[in-house]
Amino acid sequence: MTLKISKPNQIRHRYTQTLRAPPEKVFPLLCPVRETEWVPDWNPELVISNSGVAETGCVFVTPASPQNAIWIITHYDPEKYTLEIHKITPNHTVGKLEIVLADDGVGGTKAEVAYSYTALSPEGEAFLEEFTKEWYRGFMERWEQALNHYLSTGEKIK
Repeated sequence: MTLKISKPNQIRHRYTQTLRAPPEKVFPLLCPVRETEWVPDWNPELVISNSGVAETGCVFVTPASPQNAIWIITHYDPEKYTLEIHKITPNHTVGKLEIVLADDGVGGTKAEVAYSYTALSPEGEAFLEEFTKEWYRGFMERWEQALNHYLSTGEKIK
């Protein structure tokens, strides 16, 4: 096999959510287990965790196309409200999710959410073409709406 070196095909988008609860209430919900409480259609198949919830080193697997995605929490700091997760979809993409929460001064949270992806194949490159700024904004707005609904009602949005 010949070593192939190529320039990365990457994309990164960032969005700031406005959440109606303080960071200490929001942060624990950013977890592969707790997200089942508020994210529509979120259903990880496997979570590997010493504590049973999000922590540095936690690994989880979600159904994805063309094959399951493997997520690894590489940084989890509940005191600083920061989180970093890497997502590997074999032969497709490598992704990184970065979340930083900050108190907004009026009882809520500003959540800076950034996703980065690097293509690993032609299918991954096609994914990057569809991962537009407009698509990402809609994704983030739906996430923000679902989380705010849960924070207000204690129930998953329909």
